[in-house]
Amino acid sequence: MTGSTGIFNDALTRTLATRATIVAVDWMTRDLVRMTLEGVALRGAPWAPGQKIQIAMGSIFDTRTYTPINWDTLNGRTSIIGYAHGAGPGSDWLRSAKAGATCDFLGPRTSISKKIKAGPIALFGDETSIALAVALSRDARDLRCFFEVADVEAARLPIAELRLHDARLFTRTTGDTHLAAMEAAVAELVACDMSFLLTGKAATVQRLLLALKRHRFPSDRIVTKAYWASGKIGMD
Repeated sequence: MTGSTGIFNDALTRTLATRATIVAVDWMTRDLVRMTLEGVALRGAPWAPGQKIQIAMGSIFDTRTYTPINWDTLNGRTSIIGYAHGAGPGSDWLRSAKAGATCDFLGPRTSISKKIKAGPIALFGDETSIALAVALSRDARDLRCFFEVADVEAARLPIAELRLHDARLFTRTTGDTHLAAMEAAVAELVACDMSFLLTGKAATVQRLLLALKRHRFPSDRIVTKAYWASGKIGMD
């Protein structure tokens, strides 16, 4: 970052971003980490389950998005769950984060929280969707989760620890052959009085959305949010 750009970035960060200190880093699996952030500016911050924060990767112009699983407005604390998959600024930041380090973030702000209708939810996603599931479960919602994951056995412990009791796990396979089983799960639920929340990998979101359309499921009860796609970085 050049001198003038760095000065502008620092000024913008001070104006727009919230500074927090990392107070805990808990690796729940080899790639899944729960991180707790703390700061005076977090006290009294308005937050609703499903909202996002965007953490600066050294620059306010380069952020990665995370879903807080809780927000303690009295003590100024929040926790996120990050999935360090592949190589990239977000995964590198998660792996290098240590208690005592500081970070800057934008938000909390709306991601999908205002789009979700009241009532039961079927949430489809992957490791990047777990934080959203935890946040929504804390809102005392009737929530059923369906996650495609790299390692089902490794994922069971954090899923249980996070109290996502009604969760089905599907082993992610080469060629996405496991998606047939997820489509079958969709078919089992279309007759139920619930909304669908499709998240995680863009290709999976698209395929499950097409499955719902084949069943003529009402579009106003479907919310989609792709968190990542092969070959792309920095998706919001």
